[in-house]
Amino acid sequence: MDSINRMAIELVDEAIDFAEELRVVPHELESGATVLDFGVDSPGGIEAGMLLAEIQTAGLSTVQSRMDDVAGAPTPYIELQTDHPALSLLGSQKAGWELTFEDPPYDGLGSGPARALVAEEDEFHAMEYFDEFDLTVLAVESIDLPGDRIAAHVAEQTGVEPSAVFLPSYATGSTVGSVTGAARAAELACFRLFELGYDVRNVQSAFGSAPVAPVSYDESVAMARTNDAVAYGGEVHLTVAEDFEEFDAVPSSAGEEYGTPFEQIFDDAGWDFYEVPETIFAPAKVTVDVVDGPTYVHGEKSEELLADSFDYRS
Repeated sequence: MDSINRMAIELVDEAIDFAEELRVVPHELESGATVLDFGVDSPGGIEAGMLLAEIQTAGLSTVQSRMDDVAGAPTPYIELQTDHPALSLLGSQKAGWELTFEDPPYDGLGSGPARALVAEEDEFHAMEYFDEFDLTVLAVESIDLPGDRIAAHVAEQTGVEPSAVFLPSYATGSTVGSVTGAARAAELACFRLFELGYDVRNVQSAFGSAPVAPVSYDESVAMARTNDAVAYGGEVHLTVAEDFEEFDAVPSSAGEEYGTPFEQIFDDAGWDFYEVPETIFAPAKVTVDVVDGPTYVHGEKSEELLADSFDYRS
C-alpha cells in the first residue's frame, strides 16, 4: 500500500486548484503550513464536504450523494464505499486526535492520515501499519481556524516540517460538517467491531449511508443532529471474511441509550463528548455478509426521532 498521506495530498491539491468552485479558502500561515477553510468562515458546500470525506479517508473511498427521505421528507444522503475499511476508516477517517490547548484556548478534533505518521493508537498496532511521508494532512473540526501553534504541534508529532502540514478545517455547524458527519456511518460500524475485539483486517468492504443533517450554527445543536443522523438514520453493509458472535452488538440499538436524542445524551453527560457511552456512536442498522457463510441483519432506524432532531415541520 502506498503512503496514505501521499494519496490524501493529491486530493488536497485538487481542493486548492478548485477552491473557488468549492467555496473553500486556502490560507498560508507564517510557518508555511496551509490551512484550507472548508466551513469555519467560508461557506463550503455539499461537493466540498464529499471531497473532504475523501481526503479524510486518504482517497481510499468513493463518496457520493443521493436523494432519499426522512419520515417522508426529501432529504440528501451521503454514501461512502471502501474496499480498504481498516486503513481508510480506522487508520485515517477516525477523529482520533484531540487538539486541546490553553493560553490562548483552542479546542479541536483531528482526523485524517496524519494520525498514521504518529501511529500510537491501538488501531495501528492491530493493523500493523505505520505511514512514512514528508507531507501530511490533518482535518481539523473546530469553530476556530488552526494557526501556527496547531501546525507546529502536528509537525512535531508527525516528524515533518511545519511547511509540509496541510490542515483542512471546518465547524460541525456547517454544510461540510453535516456531510462529513453523514460519511462516518461505515467508520463507526468498523470502530464498534474493533472495540468488541473483532480483527478489522477481516472486513473486506464497507458501504455506509446516512442523511445529511440540517445545518445549525449552534455547535451544540449541530453536534447533536450530526450524531443523530448516523445513530438513528445510518445504514451500513459490511462484507467480512470471518464470523463473529457479537455482530448484534454493532448497531446503536444495542446500547441502553438508543431512542434518546443526542441533545439529551450530551446534556446528561455535561456536553463532555468523552463521557458519552461508546455504544451509541454507531449506525442504526447493519448488515454483515460473511463470505461463504451467513448474512446477519441487526438494528433499526428511527425516522420519527430524526425528524424531531432535524426540526422538520409541516
